[in-house]
This record gives sequence, structure tokens and C-alpha cells, in this order.
Amino acid sequence: MRSAEKVAGIDVHKMMLAVVVGRSEQAEKEWIRRKFGATRRELEHLKAWLAEQGVQEIAMESTAQYWKPVWLALEGHFELHLAQARSNTGPKGRKTDFRDAVRIVKRLLADDLTLSYVPEPEQRRWRMLTRGKHQLTRERKRLHSQIEALLEEGQIKLSSVVSDLLGVSGYRILRALEKGESDVVKLAELADPRLRVSPQKLQEALYGQMHEQHRVLLRLFLDRLDLVERQMTELAKVIMEAMQVHQQAITRLSLVPGLGIDSAHQMVAELGPEAAAFPSIPQCCSWVGVCPGRQESAGISESNRCPKGNRTMRRLLNQAAWAAAKTKDSHFQHLFRRLVPRLGIKKAIVAVAHHLLKVVWKILHDKVDYKEFGSLAANERARNHRKQKLVRELKRLGYTVQVNPAA
Repeated sequence: MRSAEKVAGIDVHKMMLAVVVGRSEQAEKEWIRRKFGATRRELEHLKAWLAEQGVQEIAMESTAQYWKPVWLALEGHFELHLAQARSNTGPKGRKTDFRDAVRIVKRLLADDLTLSYVPEPEQRRWRMLTRGKHQLTRERKRLHSQIEALLEEGQIKLSSVVSDLLGVSGYRILRALEKGESDVVKLAELADPRLRVSPQKLQEALYGQMHEQHRVLLRLFLDRLDLVERQMTELAKVIMEAMQVHQQAITRLSLVPGLGIDSAHQMVAELGPEAAAFPSIPQCCSWVGVCPGRQESAGISESNRCPKGNRTMRRLLNQAAWAAAKTKDSHFQHLFRRLVPRLGIKKAIVAVAHHLLKVVWKILHDKVDYKEFGSLAANERARNHRKQKLVRELKRLGYTVQVNPAA
């Protein structure tokens, strides 16, 4: 029982740690207080001191990234808990480092801390890789916007006539521009023959006025783009090798409408290969933040907005929900179209994301394959439901309906 165990609370800072050790039956004045540094040698001293004190459980605040070295130093030796900083907020004007650590111990003993889910070391490394790749994807989008803005200053409207500015045709033309080519006929000849624009319209879009300063900036942007794409390719290979053991789960996930190999890698990195940390679907949906919240007072809920949850998973599910809603004859497309009139587009997408997460949890947790029942031709129940609905509407309009199957 926690009441009989020694519990430690750590208030984490960049350069120092305030540590308090005590039991619930002890008076607060008897609790031991001590400060440590945040270097690796100091963390080794902290680990040895906590072992001498007979500590079994430790709780610490999730302060920026500074909790990670402390967690790594103590992991495997104690039962660790990571508390969200907001759940340990103290009153203004009466806040000190040791008071924060004492408050952590008290609230841990009272089960009043909001604890974060910290996965196993291997899964944390997967997260580091997939989130790093996402940062490179964002950097590529940023470069796309900067290059487009630079072309607009040079009076070149290339992005208006090509679907992908950084595609094969666009990249060739951009490289020729930064090398000094200004002949619009020669520039237009660099485009792929399959480009859906006439040569005359492409030449008109390429007729601009690029100065030397524009070309220098364009060269720097393109060199950075090459570096980002090389790093993305390298990271994709590293991620594939690191998660090769769970390739079956990734393959099953990639068959779900709206998902692919890349998004499947990210979801496995966030949830785990079997979603073992979440015993049920409601717990998983609550952790991600794709379910209604509850802000109740006096028996009245003042707000049902979704909790913040895991931002990475929310982003993934939102993007996947849009893609799934556009997948022809999929269950998610029918769900989206059914909910839009009643909820509106944004809430309907959140509902699709919620349903998508339930499917993802089922595939990972129960190790089942995805089966599509969205098409009316493939789903007998949905077809009967649609038939009955149409018959009711016709009868309401005054028609006598007799349904006969087609030959």
C-alpha cells in the first residue's frame, strides 16, 4: 500500500531538482528535503540516495523536456509517474520548489495527480524518429511557401499552371531559373510532356523578371530542399528497419481507408504495436482527445468540447479522416455524408476520426484485419436500410410502393 511505502516527489528544473521523500503517516515536517543538480553524475547520486531512503515510487512534473534525463536515470529502478504540470499548480505568492515537491507527494498519495502515459524505451525511440520525420515534412512545406513567394516577387506564375511546384517539371524549371536561364521557350521545354498545360500558357506564366538576388535565394532554397528530402528518405529507411518486427500490424493498418504506410508507422509509434496501454476503446479515445469532454457544475455540463489529448494522434486522425471521407464507397464516406447535414463538416470529421480510432484500436489490440462494409453492394444490412428509408419517403408522399428485385 502507498501509505506504508516511501514516496518521492521531484520538482524538475533545467539546472536543479528539488526532492522530497516521505510517508503518508509521517508529519510533513518529518519529510526529507534535498536538492540535486541535473547533470548525469548528479542524477547517479540522486538514484543512490533514493535507494538508501527506501523509496519505491517517484512522481515528477513534466517540465518541458527537462524531465527526460531524470526519467532515464531512474527508469528500471523505481516505479515512476509523470504528472502533468497543471495538475500540480500551487497558489500564487506561496510557491517554492520544495512546496511543489511536497504537493506532488501529497497528491500522488491521494491519487489526485493527472498522470501522463510514458511508453517503453523502444517505443519512445520510434516516436523520436516519426516525429522528427514529421518536422522535416513541415520544413518542406515551409520551403514550398518561401519558393512560391519568391517567384511571385519575380513576377513568375509557375505555381498557377503546375499542380506541384516542387514536382519533376517544377523542379527542373526552378533549377534552370536559379542558374540564370531566362528564355521562356527553353524553360517550357523542360516540362514533362504529360503536364496538363499548353506550352503557350506555360511560357506566359514563366515570363517574369528575376534579379540576381532572387536567383541566389532560389538556389539556397533548392539546396535546402534537396537536403530535407535526403534526410526524409534516410529517416524513412531507419523507421522501416526499427519497426520491421511489427510489419504485420503496420500492413493491417495501412489497408484502412485514409491510412498508408507512413501514417501507420506514426500510429504504431504513438499507440504501441498492440495498443496494450489502453484496455478499452473509450480509454484510448479519451487519451487521444477525439471524444466529447465534460465540464460539469451543479449538474449542468458547461462545455462538451474534446479534451486536448495527444496532439500527434489528433493531427494524424484528422488528416486520415479527411482522406477516408473522400474514399469512394468506403464506410467512412457514408458515415461522413450521413453526419454532415446534422453536425456540419468540422464536427462530422471529428466523428469520423473517432470512428477511425476505434477501428485502429481494434486492429492493433485484437490483431484483426480490416474488412470494408461501406459499399451498399457489399453490405446487405446497409442496402436493406436504404431500401426501407426510400420506401418510407415515397409512402409519405402518397405513393403505393411495391419493391421487386431486379433480374
